[in-house]
Amino acid sequence: MAQTASPSGAHHTRSGKGHSTWATGGAMFAGVLLFVDGVLAVLNGVVSIARDNVYTLNGSYTYQFTLTSWGWIHLVVGALLVLTGLGIMSGASWARVLGVGMAAVSIVANFMWLPYQPVWAVIAIAIGVFVIWSLLTDRTRAVAR
Repeated sequence: MAQTASPSGAHHTRSGKGHSTWATGGAMFAGVLLFVDGVLAVLNGVVSIARDNVYTLNGSYTYQFTLTSWGWIHLVVGALLVLTGLGIMSGASWARVLGVGMAAVSIVANFMWLPYQPVWAVIAIAIGVFVIWSLLTDRTRAVAR
């Protein structure tokens, strides 16, 4: 099928269905974001494991773990995010599916981490939402096959 570009930046096929160039570039950016988010989670995990007094709990919260437990959670999730981000950047189709799942895990973990680092947790949740959106809306690789 032939594609034409419209001034709005969307590409349309003859069937009338289109995809956004934002979504196309967003998939690669999602891989980079997952990679960077993973590296930061690993660093956050190492700090939490090494020193129990780095983060303080702000108020009472239902989902309370020790900082060492949170450190291990961040370390494992972060390592998986790094690997998934590398897979997405290399173009692996399995990594795109795993990327959606890992972004969802990251969103849940950061929601539970809110009382310790509220600003960063909200930023990480927003990153996870963007990653899921961009991986699910990028259809260029599926069309190319």
